Amino acid sequence: SMAVQRCHASGREMRAAGPSGGRSPAPATLAAMARILVTEKIADGGLQRLRDVGHVVDVRLGLTPDELIEVVPGAAALIIRSATQVDRAVLEAGTDLVVVGRAGIGLDNVDVEVATERGVMVVNAPQSNILSAAEHTMALLLAQARNIPQAHAALVDGRWERSRWEGVELSDKILGVVGLGRIGKLVAQRAHAFGMRLVAYDPFVSEERGRQLGVELVSLDRLVEVSDFVTLHVAKTPETVGLIGKDLLARAKPGIRIVNVARGGIVDEEALAEALRVGHVGGAALDVFAEEPTTESPLFGLPEVVVTPHLGASTREAQDKAGDTIAEQVGLALAGEFVPFAVNVSAAEASETVRHFLPLAERLGQIYTALAESLPPVLEVEYAGQIADSDTRILTLSVLKGVFGAVNDEPVSYVNAPRIAADRGVEV
Repeated sequence: SMAVQRCHASGREMRAAGPSGGRSPAPATLAAMARILVTEKIADGGLQRLRDVGHVVDVRLGLTPDELIEVVPGAAALIIRSATQVDRAVLEAGTDLVVVGRAGIGLDNVDVEVATERGVMVVNAPQSNILSAAEHTMALLLAQARNIPQAHAALVDGRWERSRWEGVELSDKILGVVGLGRIGKLVAQRAHAFGMRLVAYDPFVSEERGRQLGVELVSLDRLVEVSDFVTLHVAKTPETVGLIGKDLLARAKPGIRIVNVARGGIVDEEALAEALRVGHVGGAALDVFAEEPTTESPLFGLPEVVVTPHLGASTREAQDKAGDTIAEQVGLALAGEFVPFAVNVSAAEASETVRHFLPLAERLGQIYTALAESLPPVLEVEYAGQIADSDTRILTLSVLKGVFGAVNDEPVSYVNAPRIAADRGVEV
């Protein structure tokens, strides 16, 4: 929409609209040749496209934090994955930075607030690994149901243990999906093909949207009471840490099996290990852990458990897509063009009257979510008084950022907020 287009500031516009703590506005167009600092392994194809348009791609792998601060001055763009920490010190040292690109989804290693304060755009690749994560979920679901890694280990160790590793079929079993975001929906579609029956817990998806997906929406307690398998696809927030814990597991259907390819810490590993030891939980498969990297967990060594070292996004295709996407987004940012996956773009062209209300609008959305704990089919935003005479579409987008910010599995921005609302079946 026009409102969305107008809210997406280029790097130039963000600098102009940034708070007094930021730098002076950059020129209207950046020089064709900009230095792009790359600190982690990125697909060569994307980097080559940046070189082809005249940029200098400076690849420096394995930098220490101090070394990064030394080399970031003069770079107009910084491209990273998950290992590089982009904190205040890095952003303040990067006095020429226009954009930071994270080749992946999560932004835990980027101080987005400080970047915004300094007028530095932050972009990511939110679609790059969703297929890989969904397929890895199915791989762990099958591996856990059929004890594949345990049987493999026994056989290569010289033991033919056919009777010990008897499994269960997925067909006609109930799969409980916790979180019907992008990955949860892909898993639901694939589970349908295996003949599974589906229930889901996601208070921020409408019942109509659930019906369209062939999923019955239920409470979390009901989900664990009826499910044979449970798979987790929620963001890690204070509300979801320890979500699968002692109390919930105690209410779960005997023999339930838990799969987590979302984020470490959502499952209480000690509580799950104890439930496995006493036989109340039938099995578990985890790709993520509270502490990473790790080689120790109360779950390791339990025969009913399948584990992998955070491989959800570790496919050649996902890595290539992430690299290609982030190179494209960085190129757009350096050219001062519309950047679809910017997560902290500023409403530079909003009127002065409306701009003052942006933080309030987002906070109201956050408060609404905290109080309601679910979403209605229709979300109404009403404007009254003098502000109602202004173009308030940007404020509605800000409300949506607040509403979905804590419950979505990708960062919410002015760009994607309307799409996220539509995906969850909410009419605004």
